[in-house]
Amino acid sequence: MSEIIKNRYEFVLLFDVENGNPNGDPDMGNMPRIDPQTGCGIVTDVCLKRKIRDYVDLVREDVPGYEIYVKSGAVLNQQHQKAYDNLGIKKDSKKPKDSDLTKFMCQNFFDIRAFGAVMTTEVNCGQVRGPVQINFSRSLDPVFQQEITVTRCAVTKDKDAEKGQTMGKKQIIPYGLYRAEGYISANLARKTTGFTEDDLELLWDSLVNMFEHDHSAARGKMSARKLIVFKHESELGCCQSHVLFDKVKVERVSGDLPPRSFGDYDVTVLKDEIPSGVTLIEKL
Repeated sequence: MSEIIKNRYEFVLLFDVENGNPNGDPDMGNMPRIDPQTGCGIVTDVCLKRKIRDYVDLVREDVPGYEIYVKSGAVLNQQHQKAYDNLGIKKDSKKPKDSDLTKFMCQNFFDIRAFGAVMTTEVNCGQVRGPVQINFSRSLDPVFQQEITVTRCAVTKDKDAEKGQTMGKKQIIPYGLYRAEGYISANLARKTTGFTEDDLELLWDSLVNMFEHDHSAARGKMSARKLIVFKHESELGCCQSHVLFDKVKVERVSGDLPPRSFGDYDVTVLKDEIPSGVTLIEKL
């Protein structure tokens, strides 16, 4: 693997959805998540991390060091057991975990190196805080939740054949542009997981392309529109993160009608106001 990252980063990701459900809320019948006080749409950090994990699993399948710890069908105790078996350590829940177990998990699982993990189950591999953190995404404007009735001509049971068409529901929003903000700590990478420069490039690639391999009828048309990265010249950084996030302005340029495309917005980065010691990188 390449060397561990030595610079702090922040990033802003803009992505949109058209006629789809970017992140359903199971407490609300899978309707798109919203902030009930403002009507703005919400996409959780867990949702975006899931897409990053799936993309890495797709492009680095069977590559050593790039296994995915949290994925569909995974049994976490079995994932932990790999460390015990590889290191020849006998499991004993009464004893403290061995630091070599945590190190093994970090070296072999990309998402642990990136996001960290709590591995204190019956098969204890400790816990580690990851250097990559992502906030909840929020839409720039209120979104309109719709539940659309659809029909189907096929039925499940013989006795339902007489009914003819049956009904179903789809939950969507017509359009929403979302903004996600994230942080990457070189200090945590060095002290905890060993997140590397190769891992970093793979993360950027994931943020740009994760929606391209996640299309479905439920999610509609989802696209990454802008990825703006702020690179500090040092491990601890040169200014507060909110100062940099404020340099990315997104404004409506359409008229009174609700936004229905990315073209209804204007994205401006205040390049002349970037603090000393910070480099602006536009990945998308």
